[in-house]
Amino acid sequence: MKKVVLDTNVLLVSISSRSKLHWVYKKLIEKEYTLCVTTDILAEYAEILEQHMGIETSESVLGTLENLSNVELITTYFRFKLLKDEDDDKFVDCAIASNASYIVSHDKDFNILKKIDFPKVKVIDTLTFEKEFEDLIS
Repeated sequence: MKKVVLDTNVLLVSISSRSKLHWVYKKLIEKEYTLCVTTDILAEYAEILEQHMGIETSESVLGTLENLSNVELITTYFRFKLLKDEDDDKFVDCAIASNASYIVSHDKDFNILKKIDFPKVKVIDTLTFEKEFEDLIS
């Protein structure tokens, strides 16, 4: 099973069943990939979900994540500081520490990772992520 780090905005837009990206959340619930998170990532998820969807939804989603067997809590011991936006470094550090296949994001700030040879961190968008699942079925 692929290990994946989801950028907060990808998780946020995938929760609603009316979203065209709901499949991201649904495949997580169906345990089709492993979501790697740190306590810092969970805190950001909670904060952003609460801002956009309210405290009840935030608590519900975080409760779901905490109880899924395919959500892996990662401890990071090193800060790589590879991005301009230091707030996004936690996703890179988590991906490296968990040996994740990739980070799923639409944030262009992650594009700098394409130019860094070590440590190698792959970033894909949701369209590419969806294609990964289609290729597994074919």
